[in-house]
Amino acid sequence: MQIHTKGKWMKSILYRLSIWILLMVIWLLLVSPLNTQEIISGAMIALLAALIPLPDRDVFRELLLTPKKAVYALLFTLVFLWEVVKSNLDVALRVIKPVIPINPGIVKVRTSLSSRMGRLALANAITLTPGTITVDIEGEYLYIHWISVEAGDIDEATKKIVSTFERYLEVIFG
Repeated sequence: MQIHTKGKWMKSILYRLSIWILLMVIWLLLVSPLNTQEIISGAMIALLAALIPLPDRDVFRELLLTPKKAVYALLFTLVFLWEVVKSNLDVALRVIKPVIPINPGIVKVRTSLSSRMGRLALANAITLTPGTITVDIEGEYLYIHWISVEAGDIDEATKKIVSTFERYLEVIFG
């Protein structure tokens, strides 16, 4: 029984350390210019946030930081930013040139992501990409409002909207 308690304690420490590292990386990416005062205050705020007990933090336990996941997170960020740029240009052209047709509608797509954090990250990535908004998530299905529906079935819509992000999120969140 003592080993189980010690294992739980270690998991809790590793979980909180992972959260602290993630928050620090985000802080360091956002702060400019970087100086000692900013690093210390960021470290303290991130530590406080990592130590706050959350009521349903099981969803955050799905996030375990490894070098491979960190590389995929960086790749996902680059792919996501590229998709945002492409989508912004597409939406801007639709506004500037009204002859480009729009065909708005809600499409149902399927995700192979099994973790709740993975599905949440996918839904947010889709919503933050101009021209699409995640309306609802039901199990493995997401309902997306799409500015120009270009797919007739679930598989085709999934390929066009979800697959770009999913290959990275699968590695990051499992």
